[in-house]
Parts: sequence; structure tokens; C-alpha cells
Amino acid sequence: MASGDHLELDLARISAHAPDLIRATAQDEIETVYQPQFALENDELIGGEALARWQHPALGTIGAQTTFAIAEDQNAAARLSVKVVDAALAQFARWPEHLRLSVNLLPQEISASDFAMRFLARVRESRVDPERLTVEITEDVLLGDLHRAARTLASLRDAGIAIALDDFGAGFCNFGYLKVLPLDYLKLDRSMVEGIDTDHRDLAILRGIATMADALGLDVIAEGVEREAQRAIVAAEGCKAYQGFLRAAPMDATSFRQLALA
Repeated sequence: MASGDHLELDLARISAHAPDLIRATAQDEIETVYQPQFALENDELIGGEALARWQHPALGTIGAQTTFAIAEDQNAAARLSVKVVDAALAQFARWPEHLRLSVNLLPQEISASDFAMRFLARVRESRVDPERLTVEITEDVLLGDLHRAARTLASLRDAGIAIALDDFGAGFCNFGYLKVLPLDYLKLDRSMVEGIDTDHRDLAILRGIATMADALGLDVIAEGVEREAQRAIVAAEGCKAYQGFLRAAPMDATSFRQLALA
């Protein structure tokens, strides 16, 4: 969910401030920002991933991964996710129609039997075309009941929403997920991209994943692209899109819309 985020803080450092999160959610200190995504074919902006930012009055800006870790400890993660995603859907309605929006879902959301119905109702209320949406999940979403998760995701996909397996390569990498889940995209974790221009083994791993994804009919999105050499390699290996500090850091809704209209 962090997706190249350089704003993550030590949880121990901010543990004393954890109760602030409930107040912050109520007082709009939690901002929805967007990590731009670009096509590798022509470097054009194709969409953005919605992320949380906690504008803490004492600690400054806290990134998505840390914010949600604190929310989990406060039993407020699902509430925070709804806030972030609903804000993104509302802002997405003002984006140019050729752009896509990616949103992250949590394990406890996917595991709820009625989640797909409720989520699609929220999409309808936002008047957003579901075929312009991508839902991103990480492996921890799937550790409970894989087949229930697959059914939930299939319901979203039947409505036109694309499904991405996020942070691929960062965890256990159970390749069985690729067979069971209704996926459209693999998102390579930044750790899979970091050394591809300096280490032949890292490049070989990237090449193997890209070849496998192509055989499965999946598009690959590279996260954490920070150098031109990395961008050139993921393009040469057949990846479809990328995101990272090479082109743009996460930005607020106004800045993203200006980028989209530029």
C-alpha cells in the first residue's frame, strides 16, 4: 500500500500518539493523495493509486503504511479505509475520462461476506464507471480464506473492476494465488525493481516474472521506479506501466488533477 512511500516512520516512535488517529480521522487530518502511474509505451499519465497521508500536528506527514498499522492497533483500519477510498471516488469523478483510479482493500474488508455488494453500492453512489477502477490487494488479504476472497474479487470483476495483486515479490509469493484469483495485473514490489540495473540476478528474476505474467495474460506494473535505467529495463521486459519518484511522488488531489490536465 505504501508504493514507493518515503514517509514511513518507526512505529515505536509514534506509539504514544496512536490515540490521535481517531481524532485525526474525524478532523480531516487524514488526506487522500495519489501516486501517479505512467504507461511505459509512451510515458503518458494513465492513472493514480489512492494513498493515505496523516498530517500529524507534532510528527508531520506520516505515510500510508504506518498510518494503517496504527489504525489496525486502534481497531480503526476498516473505518479509515472507507474514508480514504470514498474520498478518492469523489475526487476521481473530476478526473479526465481516460484515467484510471487504483484503491487498496484490507483483509478484513475482503473477508466480509457482503463486502462486494456494499463496495459496488459505494461505487454507484459516486457515479464512477467501475471499468475505470482497479482494486489492489496484498497477500495478507488472502491468508484467511482464499476461496472466499476469490469469490468476492470475482463479483467486483464481473462488475467491470480490474484486480491487481500488489507488492508482488515482497512476501511469500504463493504462485497458487495466480491460478485461483481473478487477476488482471501484477504490481511488482519496489524490492523487485531496486537492483535490476546493477545485479544480473535481480534482472533475471524480473524477466522470469514478466514472462510468467505474459503467459497468464496479466499486465505488469512496476513500483518504486526511481532511475531512468530501471524504467528502460522494465519497459524492455514487457511491463505495461510504472510508478515511482522518477516521474512523480504522491501528490494531493489538486496537484494530481493539474498534472492530468497539463
